[in-house]
Amino acid sequence: MAFSFPAFSYIIALIIDAFLIFFSIFHVIAFDELKTDYKNPIDQCNSLNPIVLPEYLLHLFINILFLLSGEWFSLIINLPLIVYHIYRYRNRPVMSGPGLYDPTSIMNADVLTVCQREGWIKLAFYLLSFFLYLYGMIVVLIAV
Repeated sequence: MAFSFPAFSYIIALIIDAFLIFFSIFHVIAFDELKTDYKNPIDQCNSLNPIVLPEYLLHLFINILFLLSGEWFSLIINLPLIVYHIYRYRNRPVMSGPGLYDPTSIMNADVLTVCQREGWIKLAFYLLSFFLYLYGMIVVLIAV
């Protein structure tokens, strides 16, 4: 049983992935509140936009650790979401600050449905990633 950089990468990935799961749950709840008219779009966008860049940067940081430690399978699994994050941020609406969500267009039924579906898919991805990272950490720690 040896503690190595790949094991450290998986431990950090588990901790960060817990935060990413929290962000995804917050995302899903926020869009559900918006869909049921519990909150107005301006307040919702003001609470969602500040967590977009931290989510993307945390996910990118995990994958930089996997790249440096040579954990190619975990990196390849995460590449589609990284590409999607880059695509989504490059094609965001014109806004004065960082973020993805524009209060004027967020109540559009198509945009709301897409954003809600995106939150559920990310939540499922981060939950599956959590167990993949846990398995990877155990394998790396047990390996000789």
